[in-house]
Amino acid sequence: MSTTPSRIEIPVDASRLPMTLPRLAEMKRLGEPIVMVTAYDYPSAIAAEKAGVDVVLVGDSGAMTVLGYDSTVPVELDEILMLAKATRRGLRSPFLIGDLPFGSYEISDEQAVATAMRFVKEAGCDAVKLEGGGEGSVARAKAICNAGIPVMGHVGLTPQTSTALGGYRAQGRTAEQAQKIRNEALALQQAGCFSLVFEAIPSDLAAEIMPSLTIPVIGIGAGPAVDGQVLVFHDLLGIREGLGARFVKRYANLLDEMVDGVGAFADDVRSRSFPAPEHGYTIDADELNVFRAGTEDGD
Repeated sequence: MSTTPSRIEIPVDASRLPMTLPRLAEMKRLGEPIVMVTAYDYPSAIAAEKAGVDVVLVGDSGAMTVLGYDSTVPVELDEILMLAKATRRGLRSPFLIGDLPFGSYEISDEQAVATAMRFVKEAGCDAVKLEGGGEGSVARAKAICNAGIPVMGHVGLTPQTSTALGGYRAQGRTAEQAQKIRNEALALQQAGCFSLVFEAIPSDLAAEIMPSLTIPVIGIGAGPAVDGQVLVFHDLLGIREGLGARFVKRYANLLDEMVDGVGAFADDVRSRSFPAPEHGYTIDADELNVFRAGTEDGD
Protein backbone atom coordinates (compact mmCIF):
# COMPACT_ATOMS: atom_id res chain seq x y z
CA MET A 1 0.00 0.00 0.00
CA SER A 2 1.38 3.40 -0.97
CA THR A 3 2.42 5.73 1.82
CA THR A 4 2.36 8.78 -0.43
CA PRO A 5 0.00 11.33 1.13
CA SER A 6 -3.00 12.27 -0.98
CA ARG A 7 -2.94 15.72 -2.47
CA ILE A 8 -5.89 18.01 -1.89
CA GLU A 9 -6.72 20.17 -4.88
CA ILE A 10 -7.73 23.68 -3.83
CA PRO A 11 -9.76 25.63 -6.41
CA VAL A 12 -8.15 28.88 -7.57
CA ASP A 13 -11.29 30.68 -6.42
CA ALA A 14 -12.02 28.89 -3.16
CA SER A 15 -14.90 31.28 -2.48
CA ARG A 16 -16.91 29.40 -5.10
CA LEU A 17 -17.01 26.25 -3.03
CA PRO A 18 -20.63 25.37 -2.15
CA MET A 19 -22.03 27.69 0.51
CA THR A 20 -22.79 26.00 3.84
CA LEU A 21 -24.44 26.90 7.13
CA PRO A 22 -21.08 27.14 8.94
CA ARG A 23 -19.79 29.46 6.21
CA LEU A 24 -22.85 31.72 6.51
CA ALA A 25 -22.36 31.87 10.29
CA GLU A 26 -18.69 32.70 9.75
CA MET A 27 -19.61 35.48 7.34
CA LYS A 28 -21.76 37.03 10.05
CA ARG A 29 -18.94 36.72 12.59
CA LEU A 30 -16.45 38.34 10.24
CA GLY A 31 -18.86 41.05 9.10
CA GLU A 32 -18.83 39.88 5.47
CA PRO A 33 -22.05 41.01 3.72
CA ILE A 34 -24.24 38.13 2.54
CA VAL A 35 -25.73 38.46 -0.96
CA MET A 36 -29.09 36.80 -1.55
CA VAL A 37 -31.42 36.92 -4.55
CA THR A 38 -34.56 35.12 -5.57
CA ALA A 39 -34.59 32.80 -8.58
CA TYR A 40 -37.40 30.77 -10.08
CA ASP A 41 -36.01 28.82 -13.04
CA TYR A 42 -32.88 27.56 -14.76
CA PRO A 43 -31.92 30.83 -16.52
CA SER A 44 -32.26 32.95 -13.36
CA ALA A 45 -30.30 30.34 -11.41
CA ILE A 46 -27.50 30.45 -13.99
CA ALA A 47 -27.39 34.24 -13.64
CA ALA A 48 -27.18 33.96 -9.84
CA GLU A 49 -24.47 31.31 -10.10
CA LYS A 50 -22.32 33.28 -12.52
CA ALA A 51 -22.79 36.49 -10.52
CA GLY A 52 -21.41 34.72 -7.45
CA VAL A 53 -24.26 35.29 -5.01
CA ASP A 54 -24.19 33.48 -1.67
CA VAL A 55 -27.81 32.45 -1.19
CA VAL A 56 -30.68 31.84 -3.59
CA LEU A 57 -34.31 31.82 -2.46
CA VAL A 58 -37.01 30.20 -4.56
CA GLY A 59 -39.49 32.70 -3.20
CA ASP A 60 -43.24 32.41 -3.29
CA SER A 61 -42.98 35.80 -5.00
CA GLY A 62 -42.63 33.62 -8.09
CA ALA A 63 -46.41 33.36 -7.85
CA MET A 64 -46.56 36.91 -9.19
CA THR A 65 -43.30 37.35 -11.10
CA VAL A 66 -43.44 34.06 -13.02
CA LEU A 67 -46.91 32.54 -12.71
CA GLY A 68 -49.01 35.69 -12.99
CA TYR A 69 -51.02 35.52 -9.77
CA ASP A 70 -52.15 38.72 -8.07
CA SER A 71 -50.49 37.75 -4.77
CA THR A 72 -48.46 34.95 -3.21
CA VAL A 73 -51.50 33.37 -1.58
CA PRO A 74 -52.98 31.30 -4.45
CA VAL A 75 -49.78 29.49 -5.50
CA GLU A 76 -49.78 25.74 -4.92
CA LEU A 77 -47.01 23.71 -3.33
CA ASP A 78 -46.45 21.69 -6.50
CA GLU A 79 -45.99 24.91 -8.47
CA ILE A 80 -43.29 26.19 -6.13
CA LEU A 81 -41.62 22.78 -6.16
CA MET A 82 -41.51 22.87 -9.96
CA LEU A 83 -39.75 26.25 -9.82
CA ALA A 84 -37.36 24.99 -7.15
CA LYS A 85 -36.40 21.92 -9.20
CA ALA A 86 -35.60 24.08 -12.22
CA THR A 87 -33.56 26.47 -10.08
CA ARG A 88 -31.59 23.64 -8.50
CA ARG A 89 -30.43 22.49 -11.95
CA GLY A 90 -28.73 25.83 -12.54
CA LEU A 91 -26.88 26.10 -9.22
CA ARG A 92 -23.63 24.67 -7.88
CA SER A 93 -22.31 27.09 -5.28
CA PRO A 94 -25.13 29.19 -3.72
CA PHE A 95 -27.10 27.89 -0.73
CA LEU A 96 -30.62 27.10 -1.97
CA ILE A 97 -33.71 27.86 0.13
CA GLY A 98 -37.29 26.96 -0.75
CA ASP A 99 -40.16 29.19 0.39
CA LEU A 100 -43.04 27.28 2.00
CA PRO A 101 -46.19 28.61 0.31
CA PHE A 102 -49.29 29.72 2.16
CA GLY A 103 -51.38 26.78 3.34
CA SER A 104 -48.57 24.24 3.19
CA TYR A 105 -47.35 24.42 6.80
CA GLU A 106 -49.82 26.25 9.06
CA ILE A 107 -52.19 23.38 9.91
CA SER A 108 -49.85 21.23 11.99
CA ASP A 109 -46.24 20.38 12.74
CA GLU A 110 -46.70 17.20 10.73
CA GLN A 111 -47.86 19.11 7.67
CA ALA A 112 -44.97 21.55 8.00
CA VAL A 113 -42.36 18.79 8.27
CA ALA A 114 -43.86 16.85 5.35
CA THR A 115 -43.81 19.97 3.16
CA ALA A 116 -40.25 20.82 4.14
CA MET A 117 -39.14 17.28 3.33
CA ARG A 118 -40.56 17.58 -0.18
CA PHE A 119 -38.42 20.66 -0.80
CA VAL A 120 -35.32 18.77 0.29
CA LYS A 121 -36.06 15.36 -1.28
CA GLU A 122 -37.74 16.42 -4.52
CA ALA A 123 -36.20 19.81 -5.28
CA GLY A 124 -32.78 19.47 -3.67
CA CYS A 125 -33.14 22.52 -1.45
CA ASP A 126 -30.63 23.03 1.34
CA ALA A 127 -33.18 24.68 3.63
CA VAL A 128 -36.70 26.12 3.75
CA LYS A 129 -38.19 29.47 4.75
CA LEU A 130 -41.46 30.20 6.48
CA GLU A 131 -43.18 33.45 7.35
CA GLY A 132 -44.20 34.92 10.68
CA GLY A 133 -42.98 34.77 14.24
CA GLY A 134 -46.20 34.05 16.06
CA GLU A 135 -46.75 31.00 18.23
CA GLY A 136 -47.80 28.81 15.31
CA SER A 137 -44.91 29.75 13.03
CA VAL A 138 -42.39 29.30 15.85
CA ALA A 139 -43.77 25.83 16.60
CA ARG A 140 -43.59 24.86 12.91
CA ALA A 141 -40.03 26.17 12.63
CA LYS A 142 -38.98 24.17 15.67
CA ALA A 143 -40.61 20.99 14.34
CA ILE A 144 -38.89 21.32 10.97
CA CYS A 145 -35.53 22.01 12.63
CA ASN A 146 -36.02 18.96 14.86
CA ALA A 147 -36.56 16.92 11.69
CA GLY A 148 -33.08 17.92 10.57
CA ILE A 149 -34.02 20.55 7.99
CA PRO A 150 -32.57 24.07 8.35
CA VAL A 151 -35.15 26.86 8.58
CA MET A 152 -34.97 30.55 7.74
CA GLY A 153 -37.52 32.72 9.55
CA HIS A 154 -39.19 35.88 8.25
CA VAL A 155 -40.56 38.80 10.29
CA GLY A 156 -41.81 42.32 9.63
CA LEU A 157 -43.88 42.51 6.47
CA THR A 158 -45.01 38.97 5.72
CA PRO A 159 -46.70 38.99 2.29
CA GLN A 160 -48.68 35.77 2.86
CA THR A 161 -50.60 37.49 5.67
CA SER A 162 -50.39 41.06 4.38
CA THR A 163 -54.17 41.50 4.60
CA ALA A 164 -54.03 41.05 8.37
CA LEU A 165 -51.17 43.56 8.50
CA GLY A 166 -53.12 46.22 6.63
CA GLY A 167 -51.62 45.58 3.21
CA TYR A 168 -48.11 45.81 1.80
CA ARG A 169 -46.79 48.43 4.20
CA ALA A 170 -43.84 48.86 6.52
CA GLN A 171 -44.11 47.25 9.94
CA GLY A 172 -42.66 48.17 13.33
CA ARG A 173 -43.34 51.90 13.24
CA THR A 174 -44.86 52.01 16.70
CA ALA A 175 -43.24 50.92 19.95
CA GLU A 176 -45.77 48.10 20.29
CA GLN A 177 -45.15 46.82 16.76
CA ALA A 178 -41.40 47.15 17.22
CA GLN A 179 -41.48 45.07 20.39
CA LYS A 180 -43.58 42.44 18.62
CA ILE A 181 -41.03 42.14 15.81
CA ARG A 182 -38.16 41.84 18.30
CA ASN A 183 -39.98 39.17 20.27
CA GLU A 184 -40.76 37.21 17.11
CA ALA A 185 -37.17 37.38 15.91
CA LEU A 186 -35.87 36.12 19.25
CA ALA A 187 -38.49 33.36 19.36
CA LEU A 188 -37.53 32.12 15.89
CA GLN A 189 -33.86 32.17 16.84
CA GLN A 190 -34.66 30.20 19.98
CA ALA A 191 -36.67 27.72 17.89
CA GLY A 192 -33.52 26.87 15.95
CA CYS A 193 -33.71 29.01 12.80
CA PHE A 194 -30.31 29.42 11.17
CA SER A 195 -31.18 32.83 9.73
CA LEU A 196 -33.90 35.46 9.52
CA VAL A 197 -35.34 37.84 6.95
CA PHE A 198 -36.31 41.32 8.12
CA GLU A 199 -38.73 42.83 5.58
CA ALA A 200 -39.92 46.44 5.45
CA ILE A 201 -39.07 47.55 8.97
CA PRO A 202 -37.44 50.85 10.03
CA SER A 203 -33.67 50.86 9.65
CA ASP A 204 -33.21 52.12 13.22
CA LEU A 205 -35.37 49.30 14.57
CA ALA A 206 -33.31 46.70 12.73
CA ALA A 207 -30.15 48.24 14.18
CA GLU A 208 -31.64 48.06 17.68
CA ILE A 209 -32.55 44.37 17.34
CA MET A 210 -29.34 43.15 15.69
CA PRO A 211 -27.18 42.98 18.86
CA SER A 212 -29.69 40.49 20.35
CA LEU A 213 -29.33 38.05 17.46
CA THR A 214 -26.55 35.54 16.93
CA ILE A 215 -27.79 34.24 13.55
CA PRO A 216 -27.43 35.96 10.16
CA VAL A 217 -30.15 38.45 9.30
CA ILE A 218 -30.96 39.25 5.66
CA GLY A 219 -32.74 42.51 5.04
CA ILE A 220 -35.15 43.66 2.38
CA GLY A 221 -36.13 47.20 3.20
CA ALA A 222 -34.53 46.95 6.66
CA GLY A 223 -31.53 49.23 6.31
CA PRO A 224 -27.77 48.61 6.38
CA ALA A 225 -27.31 47.22 9.91
CA VAL A 226 -28.28 43.66 8.97
CA ASP A 227 -25.87 40.95 7.79
CA GLY A 228 -26.95 40.82 4.17
CA GLN A 229 -29.45 41.99 1.59
CA VAL A 230 -31.96 40.30 -0.72
CA LEU A 231 -33.94 41.57 -3.68
CA VAL A 232 -36.38 39.87 -6.00
CA PHE A 233 -34.75 38.91 -9.30
CA HIS A 234 -37.43 40.60 -11.42
CA ASP A 235 -37.31 43.77 -9.31
CA LEU A 236 -33.57 44.34 -9.42
CA LEU A 237 -33.36 43.59 -13.15
CA GLY A 238 -36.49 45.49 -14.12
CA ILE A 239 -38.35 42.49 -15.55
CA ARG A 240 -41.66 43.86 -14.37
CA GLU A 241 -43.95 46.84 -14.83
CA GLY A 242 -44.00 49.67 -12.31
CA LEU A 243 -41.37 50.86 -9.87
CA GLY A 244 -41.91 48.27 -7.14
CA ALA A 245 -41.54 48.84 -3.40
CA ARG A 246 -39.55 51.71 -1.91
CA PHE A 247 -36.70 49.38 -0.98
CA VAL A 248 -36.13 48.22 -4.56
CA LYS A 249 -33.06 49.44 -6.44
CA ARG A 250 -33.27 48.69 -10.13
CA TYR A 251 -29.96 47.67 -11.70
CA ALA A 252 -31.28 47.08 -15.23
CA ASN A 253 -34.43 47.55 -17.32
CA LEU A 254 -34.64 44.20 -19.03
CA LEU A 255 -38.40 44.34 -19.63
CA ASP A 256 -37.91 47.34 -21.92
CA GLU A 257 -35.16 45.50 -23.77
CA MET A 258 -37.32 42.39 -24.06
CA VAL A 259 -40.22 44.39 -25.50
CA ASP A 260 -37.88 46.17 -27.91
CA GLY A 261 -36.35 42.88 -29.03
CA VAL A 262 -39.66 41.14 -29.63
CA GLY A 263 -41.00 44.25 -31.35
CA ALA A 264 -38.01 44.36 -33.69
CA PHE A 265 -38.54 40.69 -34.54
CA ALA A 266 -42.21 41.34 -35.29
CA ASP A 267 -41.30 44.27 -37.54
CA ASP A 268 -38.76 42.15 -39.46
CA VAL A 269 -41.27 39.35 -40.00
CA ARG A 270 -43.95 41.72 -41.24
CA SER A 271 -41.55 43.50 -43.59
CA ARG A 272 -40.21 40.13 -44.80
CA SER A 273 -36.65 41.16 -43.89
CA PHE A 274 -36.39 38.12 -41.64
CA PRO A 275 -35.32 35.46 -42.30
CA ALA A 276 -32.43 36.63 -44.47
CA PRO A 277 -30.31 34.19 -46.54
CA GLU A 278 -27.79 33.83 -43.71
CA HIS A 279 -30.52 32.44 -41.43
CA GLY A 280 -31.35 29.52 -43.74
CA TYR A 281 -29.78 26.22 -44.79
CA THR A 282 -28.61 25.18 -48.25
CA ILE A 283 -28.93 22.09 -50.41
CA ASP A 284 -26.55 21.10 -53.19
CA ALA A 285 -27.93 22.13 -56.59
CA ASP A 286 -27.48 18.63 -58.03
CA GLU A 287 -29.40 17.12 -55.11
CA LEU A 288 -32.16 19.65 -55.59
CA ASN A 289 -32.36 18.78 -59.30
CA VAL A 290 -32.63 15.07 -58.44
CA PHE A 291 -35.41 15.91 -56.00
CA ARG A 292 -37.22 17.94 -58.67
CA ALA A 293 -36.89 15.19 -61.22
CA GLY A 294 -38.29 12.66 -58.79
CA THR A 295 -41.20 14.91 -58.00
CA GLU A 296 -41.98 15.34 -61.71
CA ASP A 297 -41.82 11.60 -62.31
CA GLY A 298 -44.23 11.03 -59.46
CA ASP A 299 -46.67 13.54 -60.90
